[in-house]
Amino acid sequence: MSSFLKDLKEDVNSVFDRDPAARTFFEIITTYPGVHALIFHRFSHALYKSDLKWLARVLSNIVRWYTGIEIHPGAKIGRRFFIDHGTGIVIGETAEIGDDVTLYHGVTLGGTTWSKGKRHPTLENNVVIGAGAKVLGPITIKTGGRVGSNAVVTKDVPQGATVVGVPGRVIEKATLDKNDQRAKTAEKMGFDAYGVAQDAPDPVATAINCMLDHIHVMDEKMERMCKALKAMDAELDDIQIPKLGDLEIQTESSHHEVDLSEIDADQNTAKDTTENP
Repeated sequence: MSSFLKDLKEDVNSVFDRDPAARTFFEIITTYPGVHALIFHRFSHALYKSDLKWLARVLSNIVRWYTGIEIHPGAKIGRRFFIDHGTGIVIGETAEIGDDVTLYHGVTLGGTTWSKGKRHPTLENNVVIGAGAKVLGPITIKTGGRVGSNAVVTKDVPQGATVVGVPGRVIEKATLDKNDQRAKTAEKMGFDAYGVAQDAPDPVATAINCMLDHIHVMDEKMERMCKALKAMDAELDDIQIPKLGDLEIQTESSHHEVDLSEIDADQNTAKDTTENP
């Protein structure tokens, strides 16, 4: 009993650590389906190991109806496991989950074969799986691995790596650096970096990424040119480039005010001339 209470306390504390919306212990115990699913999984897993497999499956099936989270009683789950939202999560029989793992809604830890034996993924410690991701087969997500939303992963993920896309592929450090560069360029311009999302399939986002890359290269080229001119003792004033949001865009209509009453008078004069030639 003391072990159960210790696990429960750790599970609740993990919610406080990873969900800013959590307010009180009572709220978490009574309203978080991820916590409910985990509590009952510990019971069903104990029944499963005690060879009461049918009863374990019945309990897990009832919890699935109640929470929308399907965890096979045979799955092995470590400490401080956190399920955020939870609806649509499926965890297979031979799945193994380490400590401090986080899953978001719609995640599937599934198999790719009907053969007996190990056929579901292993998640080591501190792994995060994004919403809608599918991790399939007897693969291993190493410690600190990250899987992006809606990714489909069928191969091992190295330690600390991030995987995105369909099929899942590891994002190289150069790609991460490029996205940081785009974010900095967008911030410098005063631009809300809509297109900075990595590997975005949206053609508009792709076009914006290309523009940000081009602007970054132009900035670097201009800086080199200024340094070269200064090295030749050229006198250059340091000009602070304002953000785009600070610039006032003036249209031509703002420079030419038109009196609408004069237009109406001209139209009436023309009408009278037409009717009384």
